[in-house]
Amino acid sequence: MDKKLENPLVYRRILLTVDEDDHESTTRAFRFAITLAHDYDASLGIVSVMENEDINIFDSLTPSKLKEKRNNLKKIVQGYVDQAEDNGLTKVEPLVYEDGDVDDVILERVIPDFKPDLIVTGADTQFPHSKITGAIGPRLAKRAPVSVIVVR
Repeated sequence: MDKKLENPLVYRRILLTVDEDDHESTTRAFRFAITLAHDYDASLGIVSVMENEDINIFDSLTPSKLKEKRNNLKKIVQGYVDQAEDNGLTKVEPLVYEDGDVDDVILERVIPDFKPDLIVTGADTQFPHSKITGAIGPRLAKRAPVSVIVVR
């Protein structure tokens, strides 16, 4: 047997994507990610992207509205960080980005910045009012240079 096949696959840097509009799938992905991070003693990055589609034209022209949305997103991400730390993780990093499509921001900015070897994302719940068609997980799985786990 090839020696490379005998070595276990171990993750050292796990990136969890958080969708503020889909608490259910994010919660499932979060539970999976903290379990993996705990088992592998891995660093966990928790990222959310402020989506352009979530900002209407009036909000985009009002700095206080943008700041409020940005602060709300930071608060949500920090809540997941706090929960991860409450579950015994010590290497947790909050990551909040904006200005672009979610998958493009993750692929072009978050991955180069955080350098994960695994991405964990939820299987998006379909909402009738959703502005975005298609789930982020499959798009990341097709394009990311690292492994992606989509949690259902």
